[in-house]
Amino acid sequence: MIRHNYAWRRSAALLMGLFSACLGASAQDAADKTPQGMQTPLPVAARTSTPNKLDLSFRTNSIKTVDFSVRGIVLATATLTPGPDGAYRLTLNEAQQAAAAASNPLVRLGQLQVEAAKQHRLGVQASYFPNLSTSFVDLHINKHPGDVLTQQGPLGNTILVPVNIINKDQNMVNLLGVQPITPLITIHQVVKIARADENIARAKAGMQVAETARRVEKNFFDLLVAQRELTSSKADAKKIQAKWLTASNSGTPIVSTEQETDMISVEKEVIGLASKVEELTASLNEMLGLPEGTRLELVPPDPLVEHISLTEVADKAMEANAEVIEAEQTAIKAHAAANISKMEYVPTVAVLGGYTFQKSVNLVLPRSFGYIGVSASWTIFDFGKREHGVKESKANAEAADLGVQLVKAKVSAAVKSSYLELERSRQLYQLARRMVSATQVVEASYKRDDPEVESARAKMEADMFRAELEYREAYAKLKALMGAQ
Repeated sequence: MIRHNYAWRRSAALLMGLFSACLGASAQDAADKTPQGMQTPLPVAARTSTPNKLDLSFRTNSIKTVDFSVRGIVLATATLTPGPDGAYRLTLNEAQQAAAAASNPLVRLGQLQVEAAKQHRLGVQASYFPNLSTSFVDLHINKHPGDVLTQQGPLGNTILVPVNIINKDQNMVNLLGVQPITPLITIHQVVKIARADENIARAKAGMQVAETARRVEKNFFDLLVAQRELTSSKADAKKIQAKWLTASNSGTPIVSTEQETDMISVEKEVIGLASKVEELTASLNEMLGLPEGTRLELVPPDPLVEHISLTEVADKAMEANAEVIEAEQTAIKAHAAANISKMEYVPTVAVLGGYTFQKSVNLVLPRSFGYIGVSASWTIFDFGKREHGVKESKANAEAADLGVQLVKAKVSAAVKSSYLELERSRQLYQLARRMVSATQVVEASYKRDDPEVESARAKMEADMFRAELEYREAYAKLKALMGAQ
């Protein structure tokens, strides 16, 4: 009994030592875990602010929590309430937040993809530690399994002596702990692959929601333009109608063919623009989750102001662009797979230990005992399978490295093109704003209700909103290249 207890204590001490060794083996990967106190916020609508200075620090060289507030994304906290007249007074920022809240499944989808990748990585890291398992067997044999010992008698006769070595009723409980040794190198490479997948998921987490914010922004400005064009067409209709009434008051009873053609043309334009306003309003209501037929009163946003240089854009794009991140992480995965293929040449060695309580074998084995040992296996010859696997993974790794270079070259060219487009759209937008400001000054010398002045002002405002939309789209495209969704 004292010998059995000693074996049990020795096995338990060995398992505890193996467990402590595994803690040290996984220290490097544990350092890369996302801190529990920092949870990734829900990515939603793009933020609009004045001035809108870009500040990006998103990197994925290791597992880090994404701060979407510095990527141009804010939380969907806006709740829309109608005004006294039943119309919703709506700013661009409120529209984007409400649309993000209405499209919450997109937010949840990105969050679940990140969470799934994270849990997969943590599951792989658990392979560093010993695998503890237990088994229980309870058997009943219908015939007596006892053997018969044969012995020669003194008179030359044979004496049969029954020996009960194996019991008829058998039960056994076994507790086994296995700690891999050489597979730890393979596990380390598999953790690298899982970490790369998590980085890719985090880089893409806010892309779909940012696309929703851009669609809302386009619809918002298209509606502003359509409303100004409708105002201009109505003013033109008033102007032509005034000429018609002037002609009638002057004693001319019949309207000229030219005036009638002008009236029909402008009325057709008014009907078309009114239909376009209704269509854009219905589309925006659907994005915001508002009931059909809801009237919207759009508040023009503050002028967009951005301060960014081409050098800054290029540097940020190489660090935080989603395509660059995916290509770099894919290369990491390919190199890790190449290292795993080389491990096929290394024997698989593991240390095992356990404790068994059994009532199956008598005399030979004690009722309870502990054990410890080493297991090793190695494939001597496999007809070149390992060699071809190594060559395949090496080719994949080289292709992945080349892919990183190609993606970076593509993003670099896109950055230069987008930056030039941003400068051009900025100049056109500033020119359009100066023209509107000039008309507001000149308007003071005209009557407020002059249809001609009202039409000209509405047309200029429509052109200004078109230029602003183009400016904002160019800026959003540049931010997307820089990883600011």
